[in-house]
Amino acid sequence: MNHRRLGRTGLKVSEIGLGTMTFAGQCDEATSHQILDTATERGVTLIDTADVYPIPPAPETSGRTEEVIGRWLERKGGRDRFVIATKCRLRVGHGPNDQGLSRRHILAACEASLRRLKIEAIDLYQSHMPDPETPIDETLRAFDDLVRTGKVRYVGCSNYASWELALALGTSERARIARYDSVQPRYNLLYREIETDLLPLCRDQGVGVIVYNPLAGGLLSGKHRPDQPPPPGTRFTLGDSGKLYRDRYWQSAQFEAVETLRQVCQKRGLSLATLSVAWVLSHPEISSAIVGASRPEQLIETLAATDLTVDDELRETCESLWWILPRRPASR
Repeated sequence: MNHRRLGRTGLKVSEIGLGTMTFAGQCDEATSHQILDTATERGVTLIDTADVYPIPPAPETSGRTEEVIGRWLERKGGRDRFVIATKCRLRVGHGPNDQGLSRRHILAACEASLRRLKIEAIDLYQSHMPDPETPIDETLRAFDDLVRTGKVRYVGCSNYASWELALALGTSERARIARYDSVQPRYNLLYREIETDLLPLCRDQGVGVIVYNPLAGGLLSGKHRPDQPPPPGTRFTLGDSGKLYRDRYWQSAQFEAVETLRQVCQKRGLSLATLSVAWVLSHPEISSAIVGASRPEQLIETLAATDLTVDDELRETCESLWWILPRRPASR
């Protein structure tokens, strides 16, 4: 497993990170620990989570994924071998201040995550999505205080549009406070909106890019069929999150694109999942791609992406798909 520099920082992250939103939801604790073991034994050092996990998110279950990871870290030992990334912003309780990016919620959420993860410092603390009800300077000053006290080492954001990230970077520079050193957007062969504005901004400003959904919620595994409903228990069926993923990807044009790729991979003796992740990693702006699993064996094909070189023929096929997909309004 290769490691890449996170933007302009000196922090190195594994080029594939482990996403954990299935832990304590789609898979039990024993299976979650097996997934962690499998990933880290193969060189994964970046473990990405959020205080709202598992999915579908609900105040009654928020934090359970972090607790599973915390018990694994306690059992595994050697915490310093891993880069632990988590997030705050979404609702984790029923009170009016149990969500958002206010100073009050960020500080409380950080303490809760540290306790559940059983660690003294969060390596990368990320705002899960923007909060239009909180001034950006209030949010960034709260993150800055956490960095200064040593409870957080680096700060990042997720699901920010390019203009929102640019506004945050300018605010940090003027106030001379901690800035977002990474962004975590959605990116895959079927969704490439970030190439227009966000990636150029990150390249210019030295912001690391950790992408999620490299398999389009599992559609790029090739296991789903348009004439059959999504299998129960998959990303496409879990409450409101399932509807979100169906709206994103469960379209005839996307299925046609996947079938084209599947046939190319079949002729070359390649895994569609491996190619999909390898294509993401082939872009120099990408620091890491987050992959998840509900069973350890699902990681075999995705982690193999680090050994696959996307040649010109494969790249041409992959690139051509985006331009024939119908344009839809950009979403987070």
